[in-house]
Amino acid sequence: MFKEKNLKANIDVLIAFVIILIVLMIIIPLPTWLLDIFLALNMSISLVILLLTMFTTEVLEFSVFPTLLLITTLFRLGLNISSTRLILGQGQAGQIIEAFGNFVVGGNYVVGFILFIIIVVIQFVVITNGAGRVAEVAARFTLDAMPGKQMSIDADLNAGIITEEEAKQRRKKLQQEADFYGAMDGASKFVKGDAIAGVVIVLINIIGGVLIGSIFGGLSALDALKKYALLTVGDGLVSQIPALLISTASGIIVTRSAGDSTLGKQLAGQFTSYPKVLGIASAILAILGLIPSLPNLLFLSLSAACGFSSYVLTKDSKGEMNLETKIEDIKPEKREPENVMQYLNVEPLEIEIGYGLIPLADVSSGGDLLDRIAGVRRQLALEMGIIVQPIRIRDNLQLATNEYAIKIKGTVVGKGEILVNHYLAIDVLGDGIPIEGIKTVDPTFGLPAVWIPDNRKEEAEILGITVVDPTTVLVTHLTEIIKKHAHELLGRQEVKMIIDNIKENYSAVVEELIPGLLSIGEVQKVLQNLLKERVPIRDLVTILETLADHAVNTRDIELLTEYVRISLGRTICKNLVDENNTIRLLTLHPSLEQLISDNIQKSFQGSYPALDPDTTRRIFEAVQRLIEISDFYNGQPVILCSPKIRPAFRRMTELVFPSLFVLSMNEIPADVQIESLGMVSI
Repeated sequence: MFKEKNLKANIDVLIAFVIILIVLMIIIPLPTWLLDIFLALNMSISLVILLLTMFTTEVLEFSVFPTLLLITTLFRLGLNISSTRLILGQGQAGQIIEAFGNFVVGGNYVVGFILFIIIVVIQFVVITNGAGRVAEVAARFTLDAMPGKQMSIDADLNAGIITEEEAKQRRKKLQQEADFYGAMDGASKFVKGDAIAGVVIVLINIIGGVLIGSIFGGLSALDALKKYALLTVGDGLVSQIPALLISTASGIIVTRSAGDSTLGKQLAGQFTSYPKVLGIASAILAILGLIPSLPNLLFLSLSAACGFSSYVLTKDSKGEMNLETKIEDIKPEKREPENVMQYLNVEPLEIEIGYGLIPLADVSSGGDLLDRIAGVRRQLALEMGIIVQPIRIRDNLQLATNEYAIKIKGTVVGKGEILVNHYLAIDVLGDGIPIEGIKTVDPTFGLPAVWIPDNRKEEAEILGITVVDPTTVLVTHLTEIIKKHAHELLGRQEVKMIIDNIKENYSAVVEELIPGLLSIGEVQKVLQNLLKERVPIRDLVTILETLADHAVNTRDIELLTEYVRISLGRTICKNLVDENNTIRLLTLHPSLEQLISDNIQKSFQGSYPALDPDTTRRIFEAVQRLIEISDFYNGQPVILCSPKIRPAFRRMTELVFPSLFVLSMNEIPADVQIESLGMVSI
């Protein structure tokens, strides 16, 4: 066992050593007994390679074949050079070459030379040219089909049909197939070169042998030709027969189509799948057997064999059909209990569409919904730094024809209705839409809108109306819902994936923080707090470093979140500043801040101001009044307060004003200016 493990562990060293020996064999003379061993080994390896190509079910099972083709070609050339050295130097080349020269060709060097030429022609003109052309075409078509296949993999991933790991494996397999056929296209040139080199070596051996035998060996020209021609032809056959086997193997492996069975099973299954064909062939062979000038017994025997095979196969197929019918008629007395585990799985995010919206997701109909959803996942990774798991799309007959529903963990969080072959004209300015259509409301932002036919799109654009296609309506709604509920979609598994990705380049901060100072769950809660207020977590290195700095003193999630917000101040304010690097915001009256500060209470959900209902109502009314009359940048309302009360005030206002940004003074960078639009007071 120990020796076996050592051999497996050092197999790469052994292979490298063997390749170096092959190269040295070209230079170092070999004795005849060692040459016989190598020649027999060459023939055995070629036979094994040919058999392997017959028993593999797909090309990647033998992906090392192009490299192996180069090694075996180099091995044969080394043997050719060694045998040439022995033939010209000693007038002998071992038992195997002599046996091929005498036994295989009957001692007639003319017959042997003709046989050698025929083998070379078959290998060079027929098999190698055909295999090279197939490999070239396969490489070209594989490369051309790669974008479509990759899109298909992405579509399956977005639809939830396959996992991320399965998608990676499919992409890797696709790349390996392209690499294989590209390598085979080049490797086929080795076989061509080997055939040409074989012819050249034979001519050199014959001419050189005759000259050496006549001048230095004391033989007549005819005796020298007979002696050296037999050895040369034997040498050529010994080298070209393995080369023919390798060429045949390369032709088989590049012409195999996709399948799940070996070559023998495919041939047997497809040849015997139509018994009628064998019956027709039997009748034709019987007619040929009745012609007097032909070998009647031979053709009649073949006809009988085909007819018997057709009869047996037809009988077997009918028996299988009857057996299948009987099995279907049998009603099982006992039923296995249904496996209900599959119904316990809850999709993190899914889209259900009505029957009329299926063309949007059908790639063959020109639908690009799957590609657009893949783009949403990439966009959210770039903007928010979150990993959105594959989104499953399924049809639901309970929905209206043009209706869709977006679910998070099995619960509907957004619904809408879109019309295929229409465009949504949105009344952004509130001036009304003068084009006739089906009145509706934009499902994302709640603006009045009209569904107009696609032939009136240009008319609406000329009038300056915002026009959106149906897929964009759905995708925009999906994007906003994901941003709004990002904290719900960020589970421990997603956090671990993000941290593992960061750990590759920033292992020090991760190892310092997790698990020594905080657990994955505690880091998750901090990130969820940030996402709940739409703070991007893409700069995870800064977040983890800030947590590592302050987790030594406290493990209060709310306080740690505030520390992180201070570190991410520039990121938080990025979308709130105008072209003058100024934030337009509201402030809280000092007396109101003091009132909130004096009534803050802690709970397991965080800080919350315990004010009486009337005071809370008056605060909300004051905030609402100022938001309506203030001119915020990009329409995003912002309130500035002290760091002490920021979490509590945000928690109090988030139910009534979900889009309100609540900042503290510590979160605004020093180079950002502040413009107060009003003060909230009661």
